[in-house]
Amino acid sequence: MKVPLLDLQAQYAPIKGQILHAVAEVVASCQFINGPAVKQLEQALCEHVGAAAAVGVSSGTDALLCGLMALGVGLGDEVITTPYTFFATAGSIARVGARPVFVDIEPDTFNLDATKLAAAVTPRTKAIMPVHLFGQMADMDAIMSVAAKHNLAVIEDAAQSIGSTYKGRQCGTMGTMGCFSFFPSKNLGTLGDGGMIVTGDKAFGEKLAIFRNHGSQPKYYHKWVGGNFRLDTIHAAALLVKLPHLKQWTDLRRANAARYDRHFAGCDAVKTPVIRQHNTSIYNQYVIRVPRRNELMEFLKQAEIGTEVYYPVSMHLQECFAYLGYKRGDFPNAEAAQDTSLALPIYGELTGEQIAYVAGKVKEFFE
Repeated sequence: MKVPLLDLQAQYAPIKGQILHAVAEVVASCQFINGPAVKQLEQALCEHVGAAAAVGVSSGTDALLCGLMALGVGLGDEVITTPYTFFATAGSIARVGARPVFVDIEPDTFNLDATKLAAAVTPRTKAIMPVHLFGQMADMDAIMSVAAKHNLAVIEDAAQSIGSTYKGRQCGTMGTMGCFSFFPSKNLGTLGDGGMIVTGDKAFGEKLAIFRNHGSQPKYYHKWVGGNFRLDTIHAAALLVKLPHLKQWTDLRRANAARYDRHFAGCDAVKTPVIRQHNTSIYNQYVIRVPRRNELMEFLKQAEIGTEVYYPVSMHLQECFAYLGYKRGDFPNAEAAQDTSLALPIYGELTGEQIAYVAGKVKEFFE
């Protein structure tokens, strides 16, 4: 049996006609930039997560970058974040001239360990950027407490977690802003790159909208230096077709995760994802921790099962961040995760037979 890590065709097939129709309407209108679908999507996302304002942008990476620019974070400032994440998190901080300051992760959830935050705050700290990794929110009460004490902005990197909740609160709505990604592999993915910033502050939302368009308001008059961070109308139109299906797709992922959990019960070699009792996860990834990870990957590859390592090199060990002065051993939980974590297929269209096959092969390896 062949089980790819992700099968976008399986999701696309049932809604193909709607997607093609939505794209054709944009093409016929020739309103490719800031067309009506962009504002419609922004309103729909506001309602979906309960935000006051939403600003469509060109990618999840640009959502982080635009947010930092609008906050005025720059040279000499520090932003505290996790070393165990996709590059865009730390990369966006460095790109505005600020210094990424890392704190280690929780060993079971992979999320930033909020108990270590206070010790990382300095007079130069301007913001905290927690990442809601793999579909589960970080410990936002503890993060917001530190932020309030030191008057820091909180930028939720919610690229992997649209629809997840923390104590009933929607992802992206607890901090100063939340940044989503619509990369095709996400639970809500578009036809290429796309992103969204949400905020509870309408005035700040207006500022973000100006920054995404070269800092121009009105046209050709620039109060700030912004960037070209606009969300293409075609991508917005596709997302408007997909958004009503998001809950169903996420529920299917949760059901598949529960199936994996049952299959791996009693298999001591496999540590399944830990979801905090007050959290709901959208399972953007289903990441297990195992010994002999690389050998298992090769074994599953031979069985035509797709896997992926998120992430093989933590940010503090990346060559481009050598100037920060970190070394191996500084963040042991992140380093253990990079060496033992493995993502298995989790998309909603997987069948029970496919999940049983994947889990069976994993157990076969260790037996």
